[in-house]
Amino acid sequence: MEAVVIPAVRGLRAGCQCLRYGAGSERKWSLQSKQTSFRFCSTGMTLDNINKPAIDRIIRVDHAGEYGANRIYAGQMAVLGRTTVGPVIQQMWDQEKDHLKKFNELMVAFRVRPTVLLPFWNVAGFALGAGTALLGKEGAMACTVAVEESISEHYNNQIRTLMEEDPEKYKELLQIIKKFRDEELEHHDVGLDHNAELAPAYSLLKTAIQIGCKAAIFLSERI
Repeated sequence: MEAVVIPAVRGLRAGCQCLRYGAGSERKWSLQSKQTSFRFCSTGMTLDNINKPAIDRIIRVDHAGEYGANRIYAGQMAVLGRTTVGPVIQQMWDQEKDHLKKFNELMVAFRVRPTVLLPFWNVAGFALGAGTALLGKEGAMACTVAVEESISEHYNNQIRTLMEEDPEKYKELLQIIKKFRDEELEHHDVGLDHNAELAPAYSLLKTAIQIGCKAAIFLSERI
């Protein structure tokens, strides 16, 4: 089974790279924490003319996901912050902090309530980050690969939903989600480049984490 899954994952990774960088382009790992500032003014997006239930679900689950990701990186830094891989984890965490800040702003702007599960994600995220980091840097990077792959796939689903709904009206929200999707994919690739696949029981660990991510997404959208 593993022999079938790993080539498929590598194929997905290669396809993502072609879409993001262009065929034959050179990858450059330069993680930079940039403030993301978007105003919903040019597309006329208001509370009165949007699909409010759909936007509520998107913002609520994305806020929960970025909150959980912040807690995962906090757990990893608690264990590995003083090691050689600490600066790499910190750079990825800094980007996640920017993502969470933006979704905090969107929660207020669109009057979206957070999921009631935030206290649980607070504890569970930190435990996942610290627990996998205790397996070594490879374990932490395996966690990063699993989580970021799940989040990127979820962002892609949201992009398709908004494109089908009204790509012009939701243009700026699409810009935010696409930017964050690309940064999550970058984190995924950084994890692979830092030997995630050498983690103990990598395939089993990755599958277990991604099952948890799917459950978290399902629950956070609804409660």
